Amino acid sequence: MMNRFGNELPGVDIFVCTADPTIEPPIMVMNTVLSVMTYDYPSKKISVYLSDDGGSILTFYALLQASEFARFWVPYCKKFNVGPRSPAAYFASISQHETGESEEFLTIKKLYEEMEDKIETATKLGRIPEEAAFKHKGFSQWDSQNFSKRDHHTILQILIDGEDPDAIEDIDGCPLPTLVYLAREKRPQYSHNFKAGAMNALIRVSSKISNGEIIVNLDCDMYSNNSLTVQEALCFFMDEENGHDIAFVQFPQSFDNITKNDLYGGSMRTITDVEFYGLDGFGGPMYIGSGCFHRRDILCGRKFSKDCKFAWSRDDGHKRQQSLMELEDETKALANCTFELNTQWGNEIGLKYGCPVEDVITGLSIQCNGWKSVYYAPEREAFLGVAPITLAQSLVQHKRWSEGDFQILLSKYSSVWYGNGKISRGLQLGYCYYGIWAPNCLPTLYYSIFPSLCLLKGISLFPQVSSPWFVPFAYVITANYIYSLTEFLWHGGTFLGWWNEQRIWLYKRTSSFLFAFMDTIFKTDLDFVITAKVADEEALQRYKKEIMEFGVSSPMFTILATLAMLNLVCFCGVVKKVVMNENGIRHYYEIMACQIVVCVVLVLINWPLYKGLFFRKDKGKLPSSLMIKSFVLALVICNCFIFL
Repeated sequence: MMNRFGNELPGVDIFVCTADPTIEPPIMVMNTVLSVMTYDYPSKKISVYLSDDGGSILTFYALLQASEFARFWVPYCKKFNVGPRSPAAYFASISQHETGESEEFLTIKKLYEEMEDKIETATKLGRIPEEAAFKHKGFSQWDSQNFSKRDHHTILQILIDGEDPDAIEDIDGCPLPTLVYLAREKRPQYSHNFKAGAMNALIRVSSKISNGEIIVNLDCDMYSNNSLTVQEALCFFMDEENGHDIAFVQFPQSFDNITKNDLYGGSMRTITDVEFYGLDGFGGPMYIGSGCFHRRDILCGRKFSKDCKFAWSRDDGHKRQQSLMELEDETKALANCTFELNTQWGNEIGLKYGCPVEDVITGLSIQCNGWKSVYYAPEREAFLGVAPITLAQSLVQHKRWSEGDFQILLSKYSSVWYGNGKISRGLQLGYCYYGIWAPNCLPTLYYSIFPSLCLLKGISLFPQVSSPWFVPFAYVITANYIYSLTEFLWHGGTFLGWWNEQRIWLYKRTSSFLFAFMDTIFKTDLDFVITAKVADEEALQRYKKEIMEFGVSSPMFTILATLAMLNLVCFCGVVKKVVMNENGIRHYYEIMACQIVVCVVLVLINWPLYKGLFFRKDKGKLPSSLMIKSFVLALVICNCFIFL
């Protein structure tokens, strides 16, 4: 590709978004930044933008250290064809024996460790070294006494200007990619629209600095795992016959910290390996917020037409008519709070506002305008991130996703009516499938409660074993789970991994989806919750051993513990009745076989909860107060139902 198109290759602007240095460690963010600076693509065509919505001087300090280390890391990666190109992942995956303990390897590792030590020391202390403040003019912008995370002016620093002939070069004398730090202005009286607002500010700022035709957005923990990803994505955009109607190319979200049996179902194996391929066949997948390549023009509102053509040439002359300082000062205004007032930003231009899943609603709007998308999952994962390592993190993340999808389903942008006649029926149904995640809590709660309660009271809900109507029930249950297991194993999972996924789906439906459903129906005002990327060392060790992490008390855990205790009480009550009645086993088997199966499966699937309530002594167990509360609630529910 590079030999064929040469200077006509499009510019690529890469957006990395972070928001809080306490739960998104700066060293992790810098590994992501460094990994995308080393793509096998012309350096002058790559620009990397770090959006720091936390406005943290620690993040800026870390980026400055990373920019210095990049002078050594970029040429090293290209010389030895390093993979992966996140320094932390690279050094963790390779031994010195594999490199022959070469001088180059030892040198680059030492430089990385020095950078890592500086960043982590500053992070732990909560401040930068005094001598560092005098080395770069950018630090002076944090001197204001009124500076706070939610109330500060715009900070824009171009650390490396790849367009400048006199810019910083690597140790081999080659140009480095453009590197920019942005902390957009925030004021309490203005809505900052979370990640969508940060992305839109980046789109405007980058249009003045590099104006790359392709925009890539990454979460701060999604480092590049394949140096050829840019070239692979451009193969779709630059296809002379079929590429002109493609708006974005979505790569799957993959993770490098998934345990063997995927304790929390974090790999989302069925979604990425089955469902998204199905959506691709109906006109393209949804935009899922990270690992996505966009055409800038389309994000900025370009309308679709059947004869549309894209040219890859840029007019960059205007950028060199001003100094770097002048460019920074002029561009800062594009990230101010008031810039979007009385404009179409967040509506017709950029990412859409007003929804927790701004990515999904933006992608749907683009597709409804006539554009297509592509789902591409190469054999070597393009990006690798950090999956939640505690149950609380996983449940909070899925609450946000399910709530956002449900809001879309009920809004004017619902695929049912907004997409009618604009996208294929299959794609409409695909969006609806994710939109009904939240209301899916209702039937799941019913099956988690009433079959067991009725079993305890002796009320039959399903056909008897001797009835011919029992066959359809048995067939549906058996066929569904055999198919699900076969599909999971076919795509590289394990039996225990499949069992873990069934458990997590039960937990999500009865907690995350329930709260998402209630918040949407009752229009509760919610703040955007960032999924933490760190945990203490003990929690990490338990995760590696696949021990479920609770550790805190929350309304979600109260519901899960109460449901688990309810089914255990019902199961024990039925066992007692069977033991005390000679004909009990035959009676319950013939009359209520389906309910027995449901109750037993629920007890088995909740085994980690019982361990956390009764047996575990570590910090990851459920609080003792929750054990008492859930037991009392379960007894009250059972007694009330029995005496009705």
